[in-house]
Amino acid sequence: MILSEYTVFPVEMVWMKSWLNLSGAVLLAFGMAACGTFPLPPVSEQGKGARQPESQYRIVQLGDTLYSIAWESGRDYQDVAHWNHISPPYLIKPGQRLRLYPPSDAVDRRPLPKSPTSSETRRKAPPEKPDRSLSARRTPVTTPSQLAWMWPTQGELLERYSTRGSNKGIDIIGKKGQTIVAAEAGQVVYQGSGLRGYGQLIIVKHNADFLSAYAHCDKIYVKEGNVIRRGQKIANMGSSGTDRAKLHFEVRYRGAPVDPQEYLPKK
Repeated sequence: MILSEYTVFPVEMVWMKSWLNLSGAVLLAFGMAACGTFPLPPVSEQGKGARQPESQYRIVQLGDTLYSIAWESGRDYQDVAHWNHISPPYLIKPGQRLRLYPPSDAVDRRPLPKSPTSSETRRKAPPEKPDRSLSARRTPVTTPSQLAWMWPTQGELLERYSTRGSNKGIDIIGKKGQTIVAAEAGQVVYQGSGLRGYGQLIIVKHNADFLSAYAHCDKIYVKEGNVIRRGQKIANMGSSGTDRAKLHFEVRYRGAPVDPQEYLPKK
C-alpha cells in the first residue's frame, strides 16, 4: 500500500493512536510524581536516636556488655539485669540470650521519684499493668541530681537535644585530637565501636540512675572497669562514625535520654 498526504485512515486507527499517546503521557507523569514523592530514605547517624528493641531477645556478641545492650535498646540496664536474673557485676558472655522486654508477670522494681506537683496524683492513680509494647519506657525526670557535672569538651554547640527529634544528646564541634574529659566521676562500663552510628564510644556509669556517653572518639585513654574522676581525660575528639570532628554527648536517666544541658553548667 502506497501512502500519501491524501491517504485516509480508518477512524478506529486514529482513535487508538491518540489513546496510546495519552496513556504514555499519564504513565510518565505518575512516574515522575512518584519519584518526587517517595525519595530514597537518607542515611543518618544511628547514634542520634533512642533505639528500641527490634525483637524480644538479643544474642550477646563479642564485645557487648549489659550496659551497651541496654543503651542500644533504650532500656535501663538494671531492668535488663532484673528480667534476665543477672546480678552485679552484670557479667554476660557471647552467645547468651537476653530478654529485652519484661515478662508478663513483671513488676516495676523502682518507682520514679515523687515530685511535689504530682505526688497526690501518683497516690490516687491505680497501679499500672505491665506493658510489653515499644512505648513501655520510663519517662525522663529531670530532677536535680547530686552529681556535679562539667562540660566534657570545649567548642560550639552544633546541635541540641531534641525531645521529639532524632538527636538524643548534644553535638559539640571541635578539632581532631581535642581533649575529651569525663563530665562526672564514675566507672567505664563500655568502650568500643559495637553500637552503630556512635563510632568509638565510651559509656560511664555515675550512679544507679545516671549514665553518660561520649561518641565519635579518636584515641581513647580508658578501659572498661576503670574508675575515673571528674575532669579526667578519657579520649581525643575524632570523627569515627560520622563525617566531621565532633563529640556527641548523651546523658541517660534510668535508661531514658535526657537533655544534657539541664545538668551541665550554664555557659
